[in-house]
Order: sequence, then structure tokens, then C-alpha cells
Amino acid sequence: MGEIILLIVFLAVLFDVSNGWNDSANAIATVVSTRVLSPLKAVGMAAVMNILGAFFSTAVAKTIGEGLVSPEAVTNLVVVAALITAFLWNASMTRIGMPISCSHALIGGLIGASVAFGGAGILNVGGVRKIFLSLLISPVAGLVFGYLVMKLLIVLVGNFSPGSINRNFGRLQLFSSAFMAFSHGSNDAQKAMGVITLALVSSGYLHSLEVPVWVILICGLAMGLGTALGGWRVIKTLGVNMLKLQPIHGFAAETSAAVTIIVSSHFGLPVSTTHVVTTAIMGVGATKRLSAVRWGLARKIILAWIFTLPLCFGAGWLIMEALMHV
Repeated sequence: MGEIILLIVFLAVLFDVSNGWNDSANAIATVVSTRVLSPLKAVGMAAVMNILGAFFSTAVAKTIGEGLVSPEAVTNLVVVAALITAFLWNASMTRIGMPISCSHALIGGLIGASVAFGGAGILNVGGVRKIFLSLLISPVAGLVFGYLVMKLLIVLVGNFSPGSINRNFGRLQLFSSAFMAFSHGSNDAQKAMGVITLALVSSGYLHSLEVPVWVILICGLAMGLGTALGGWRVIKTLGVNMLKLQPIHGFAAETSAAVTIIVSSHFGLPVSTTHVVTTAIMGVGATKRLSAVRWGLARKIILAWIFTLPLCFGAGWLIMEALMHV
């Protein structure tokens, strides 16, 4: 296997580690903030479930591998530039405790590098539209679903004592947080699988976008490792600083977000799991009162999301230009 492919696999593993590092908050921020699990136990559980989730389906990997650009239209340098861009953005944002969309970072980097290589004409317009729609609609679904699930729970158990509610939903949150971690692996681990498979097809090592088992395994393990490292500042931002959570709120947010993500994975739609989880928490918080959510912090998170894709597009374009002139 060529050196460039080995470099791509290495960079994809780095990307997945940084993805799991930032997105560990998605799976465990709520279960840690409600004190249902200790941080160490929560991280261990999330790491295992992320690895299992990576084997759920390869539909998202295929969308990434051919949805943005045809494998025949790009070189492996495009993939290298996209992965370098996404890794640097993920790592820097995690260092400052900002939950961002690793999906936006990778997709923005891949589009920017592709345009630098062959112009906008090599992009798959239909695929780009499908991916952008899924990235835009999924956070709205998380917000609405989080609000509705929490409202339903209030109707069903609102007359029970707070102690009984916390005790029972504390147990249920063990399952909802595991489900959340599984759904995260089912969607986010597949993005790196998609770019590795894109490179393998582009190089002639594969003749179709069928993801090899070894690619699924290393991407799942890398995501699990990143989760095990734990982006503690991001966990604090999502699980503590944005909204004061009780176990019932954590259960509602995790369940609504996990269902949204797993359905998207089934249909091959890449979504930002960070967006979905955060908007689900916002939706749950809005059932208490709008002031329960710290909207100032939420505004900063939203701004980071908005700027991720265009900044990574620009960085991907610049890195690709630099690589072509080396």
C-alpha cells in the first residue's frame, strides 16, 4: 500500500481521535453533570459504545465518500488537505472548551481542497445539497424533539416526588447515555471511514465504495480512544455551564438526540452530533423557562458552528494550494 494511503489512514485516525476528544461531551456531558456516573466511568462506557456504533452501518461513509465529490475527480492530496484542516480545527477548539461540529470541519475542508484542486465544477451539487440540508435540519429536529420529549415526561411523571423522579431517571439515564454514545459512533466514526474509502477508490485499491472491515475497526477504535481522552472543558461547557440538569432532563436530551442521530445514520445522512445534542439540551431547558438556558453561552456556541464550515473551507483551500506547490 502506497505511502500516501498510509499517511491518509494516519491523518484519519488523528481526526477521529480529535473528533472523539471534542465529541465525548455529546455522549457523557449530561450523565456526568447529573452525577449519575463519575467522569471516568462515563468516559469508559462512551468509548465502548462509540466503537460498537461504528459497526451499525456504512451508509454515512458512502455519502461522504461520493456525495461531495467523485473519487475519480480528485487526488489523495485533496483528502490529506481536508484531514489536516479538520484535525487542526478540532484540536484547537477542544483546547479552549468550545463544542464545535467536527462534521462541518471535515466537510468544509474537503470542499475547499476539492475546489482548489479542480474548481467548483468537480463538486457533486446534488450530494452537497443533501448533506447541507441534513446538517441544517438535524439541529432543529433535536431542539423540537427535546422539547416535546421533556413535555411528555412532565405530563407522565409530573405528580411524582422529586426524589423518586431523580432516582428512577438516574437509572434510566445509564441506558440513554449509552444509546447516545452508540448513535454518535454510528454517524461520526463513519466520516473518517468515508474519506479513507474515497482515497482507496481514488488510488485504485478499491473498485467501489464498500468500506473494508479494517477501516471500520480502526476508525471505531480511534473514536473510542478520543472519547476516552475526554474533552473535559467541552463537557463542562455543555453539561454544566449551559443548563442546570437533573437526571430527567439528561434522559430527555440524550434520548431525543440519539433517536435523531440514529435515524440519520440509517438513511446515510451525515449530521453534526454536537449540534443535535446541544439543541436537544436547549429544547429540554426551554420547557422549564427560556431563561433556564444560558443563551449568552449558547450564542457563542452557535457562532462557532456558523464560522466552522467557511473557515475550514478557506483553510482546506489554502492547504491544498500549498501542497500542490510543494
